[in-house]
Amino acid sequence: MKAIIVCTSVSHGNTRRVADVIGRVLDARVVDPDEIDPADLVGFDLVGFGSGVFNMALHPRLRAFADALPREQRGNAFVFNTSGFPEPRFRRYLRSFTRQLETKGFDVLDTFSCRGFDTWFPLKVVGGIRKGHPDAADLDAARTFAQSLRSRIGATS
Repeated sequence: MKAIIVCTSVSHGNTRRVADVIGRVLDARVVDPDEIDPADLVGFDLVGFGSGVFNMALHPRLRAFADALPREQRGNAFVFNTSGFPEPRFRRYLRSFTRQLETKGFDVLDTFSCRGFDTWFPLKVVGGIRKGHPDAADLDAARTFAQSLRSRIGATS
């Protein structure tokens, strides 16, 4: 299986830590959207897209990268994120990003979310929330998620 993970992690490295765990299980290189051309994703059996959450959306650079993907792009994908808060019902940013990928021809197999240390203003005033996250349990959950993906892709490729 040939896999790659496109990840934007800018605040505290939360999302990169999760991406690295998933990447080790999938034997996938982790790259920033600025490090790869969207057209270069052709030929991968599995592409991961990950970001922290900013203003109830995935990072703008990751969304712009997805916008730049050619529509003929095909293959399996997964989406993951870290956030100080769970995804609110009134703003389903994972669903929105998943749909964006599906319009580009990806079959999005699954999504993964975990808590991350968050110091977005006004939380910075009180020292942030979810300090210490992602923690060992979060990273174990990410590992289990990746193993599940590997099993599913291995059965189909």
